[in-house]
Amino acid sequence: MVTVCSSRRSAEERTSSIGGNPVVTESTTVGQRSQRGDLFSKDCPTRVLLDRIGGKWVSMVIALLAENDFAEMGFAQLNRGMPGVSHKMLSVTLQGLVRDGLVDRRVEDSVPPRVYYQLTPLGMSLSRPLEVLREWAEEHVEHVDSLNRLQSH
Repeated sequence: MVTVCSSRRSAEERTSSIGGNPVVTESTTVGQRSQRGDLFSKDCPTRVLLDRIGGKWVSMVIALLAENDFAEMGFAQLNRGMPGVSHKMLSVTLQGLVRDGLVDRRVEDSVPPRVYYQLTPLGMSLSRPLEVLREWAEEHVEHVDSLNRLQSH
């Protein structure tokens, strides 16, 4: 079941003003889903999904699969491309991505079985926003770190 977040505004209609007169810009009815949720609600879809995709290993798996031209990658290949992640943590991360429909999993019938992962179209659509976030982080990390150091003294 998907819980829909309402905006912080409790009115049924959102208004703006033209020449001091209120004008309805958006009307909602009971049961209509809001495109933007209340980030302060624990059930907000944005918060729920950010909790699931916000981890460092999730973003690294998505980035690694995207950098591989969206081709399949084996578990060992992914593990080698992600220094510092344990086999267990990578496995748990991949299970979550498969469950959420962001990654497809294919098992090759061999001895031992080989497992391959590939981004789904939904996962591909997430790769660009994560890349933008990565670019922002790389651009601002020094500034944030310097402010952090100032605050800790």
